[in-house]
Amino acid sequence: MNSTGPLITNDAVSFGLLALILALIMHTANNAGPRWKRFYSIVPMLLICYLIPSLLNTFGVISSKGSGLWTIAKNYFLPAALVLMTLSIDLKAIMRLGDKAIIMFLVGTVGIVIGGPLAILIMSMFSPETVGGVGPEAVWRGLATLAGSWIGGGANQAAMLELYQYNPANYSAMVTVDIIVANIWMAFLLWGAGNNAKVDRWLGADTTAIDDVKRRLEEYHGREKLELDLPRLTAIFAIAFGTVGLCHLLGDVLAPFFKAIPATSESILANHFFWIVIVSTTMGLGLSFTRFNKLEGAGASKFGSLFIYLLVVIIGTKMDVMKIVEQPGLILVGIIWMSIHSGLLIIVAKIIRAPFFFLAVGSKANVGGAASAPIIAAAFHPSLAPVGVLLAVLGYALGTYGAMLCAWLMSLAAPV
Repeated sequence: MNSTGPLITNDAVSFGLLALILALIMHTANNAGPRWKRFYSIVPMLLICYLIPSLLNTFGVISSKGSGLWTIAKNYFLPAALVLMTLSIDLKAIMRLGDKAIIMFLVGTVGIVIGGPLAILIMSMFSPETVGGVGPEAVWRGLATLAGSWIGGGANQAAMLELYQYNPANYSAMVTVDIIVANIWMAFLLWGAGNNAKVDRWLGADTTAIDDVKRRLEEYHGREKLELDLPRLTAIFAIAFGTVGLCHLLGDVLAPFFKAIPATSESILANHFFWIVIVSTTMGLGLSFTRFNKLEGAGASKFGSLFIYLLVVIIGTKMDVMKIVEQPGLILVGIIWMSIHSGLLIIVAKIIRAPFFFLAVGSKANVGGAASAPIIAAAFHPSLAPVGVLLAVLGYALGTYGAMLCAWLMSLAAPV
């Protein structure tokens, strides 16, 4: 809210402050007294890691505008986390999670596709000017970019902006809706991840497959415990950031290659970040079949978890709660839209007795993509992060098609 700019403009200082906040949260959550334990039993630690930086951004202490922290987190911490957290993955156990993961993901996609036109219909009943407009000013064209983002990701969003030719001068309002509504929903999911046992009981969920994956990893930790000496620490570091380097090298080659092909120039294959996610996950899965998987015994996934927490605190700096009052009508459209998406997920989860894990990851694989789906998955257990990645990649594939269908339906629903 500081009109003269944030108090801290140096990224190094901001990152140091976020690191101290993360350490303080970790300490109070794990080593403090009974009052803190009661507090964290209500408000999950990961949610606090998200909310405190958002408040620092809201009140002008730090700002994501002009900051390179998210670029660093996305390009360095995320691929490093993915390779370290998939290093010891049990692929057979992941496959045994069954078809409920795919079902919930597809339900999430359907919720976005139908949620957009329904939100327009509802809003047009009492504020038609909010969702009206003609030509390049038509709001449904702008909301089409939101559909691209919420089913696929940034590349799909950019494709929708180009395809439907929404007035670029008004585009920032759609970006605001995207950030505010998606982040409010993420806060609810983080709360649910910290209280998933209670939520699963309410859903009547069958968590057998997920519990089996967790049990296998815990047994592995107990059986393969290794001392974290300097050579092993160096090996973990080398694997993590050697993979980061390889991700960017291949991304620099493959993204321009597909960009130059007319048939794929606008597809996700031409997106650099897509290859970062794919290569890091593939490297982790490949190494899980080698002797390097024994580094899990020295705590490889714990380092991956640290990178995930750093991602969360940096994502938090992108949230400004005061932005809600700047575009109240469009924010309300976004909230109605997201409510339809989440409501449909909850209804189906209740019917098929799907665990909250599948609901949360299925939603974020749509709404958040590869940048946040593994974060939500890892909030349940580090070994489950690849599920978030695999579903997010599926979201990239469906993003353009789903967004085009949603845009067509919104054009029909929009007031004339």
